[in-house]
Amino acid sequence: MTLILGIDPGSRITGYGVVRQTARGCEYVASGCIRTGSGELPERLQVVFRSVSEVIRQHGPVTMGIERVFMARNPDSALKLGQARGAAIVAAAEAGLEVAEYSPTQIKQAVAGTGGANKEQVQLMVMHLLKLTQKPQIDASDALAIALCHAHTRSSLVPHGLSTARRRGGRLRL
Repeated sequence: MTLILGIDPGSRITGYGVVRQTARGCEYVASGCIRTGSGELPERLQVVFRSVSEVIRQHGPVTMGIERVFMARNPDSALKLGQARGAAIVAAAEAGLEVAEYSPTQIKQAVAGTGGANKEQVQLMVMHLLKLTQKPQIDASDALAIALCHAHTRSSLVPHGLSTARRRGGRLRL
């Protein structure tokens, strides 16, 4: 059994999801949203760092998946998103977690079967895959989707002896 943390970073709301990967699939452990408030960016980043550190302390995951930054319409928003990602990644690194990054398309493909799925489709597939009876908040369901994507990627690499492979430049490096 492996506990996997998924993080959907944001400078205002960061979603987190924890799943347990077993030989029979993934099971829901926990999820939620870290709300940083409306303070200055340094204080919001500190909330992300401390809160992700607390989630790691409470649940004890050994690995983390996180969404890559994508360039949206507003470059300032993309930069803030990148900084929130950095705060979460540092929290994971401080705890000794292995960190993997996934594009939004990879996450949607892994969970919904198509890279063009919308947030509601991803949310419904997360509910189905984890046998949830209630819809998680959208940021939490995105984080659970990231954890599921990471679990699927890990399980597809392990049988081939590639579990220690690293991605560089879009390619797996052994």
